[in-house]
Amino acid sequence: MTQTTSNPTTIAGITIPDSPLAVEATTLIRETTTPLIFHHSRRVFLFGSLQARALGITPDPELLYVAALFHDTGLVAPYRSDDQRFELDGADQARAFLLNHGRSEDDAQTVWTAIALHTTPEVPYKLAPEIAATTAGVETDVLGLRLTNLQATEIEEVTSAHPRPDFKRQILQAFTDGFKHRPDTTFGTVNADVLEHFVPGYRHIDFVDVIQNSTWPE
Repeated sequence: MTQTTSNPTTIAGITIPDSPLAVEATTLIRETTTPLIFHHSRRVFLFGSLQARALGITPDPELLYVAALFHDTGLVAPYRSDDQRFELDGADQARAFLLNHGRSEDDAQTVWTAIALHTTPEVPYKLAPEIAATTAGVETDVLGLRLTNLQATEIEEVTSAHPRPDFKRQILQAFTDGFKHRPDTTFGTVNADVLEHFVPGYRHIDFVDVIQNSTWPE
């Protein structure tokens, strides 16, 4: 169960979790990632919480908060790996963090799935509220989807607390830097679009080519 202090921070009507676990997660992500990732991740929690209201779902705030904070950690050191999708890097870190802090295997798996699927369209909305709300927050902040679900005052409060100047350019640069060294991991994902735009000579692995050139005889 989430514990809170008597004076939690509230932004746009959303209370930021301030349990010991949430506070430690906040400190960790603030100190080990970049201001871009930290502010984006907090906006993902806030926008995800607001979108959850519009969707009529009620995610566990603490689990949604951890999912939001860790969701892009796979783009940066020390979390970034060389051999798997960046989403899995963040998912693995969040799962370990929760288990190390006494949360259940089910909770850890829910957050793992939320992060692993946060760049996968549609599917998260058919799953647990925490999974759906994580993707909703990401899609709002990065893609501008469903902004009409939010009040102008809510958007203003969120972006005042966690500004997003030059965000489009900076997040695209972070994506590029986060997986250009492991281009094969972008196969079948939106991440391949990033590399095609920003890495000279890169061409995504073509699904049709994979089928036609497989070792199966005809």
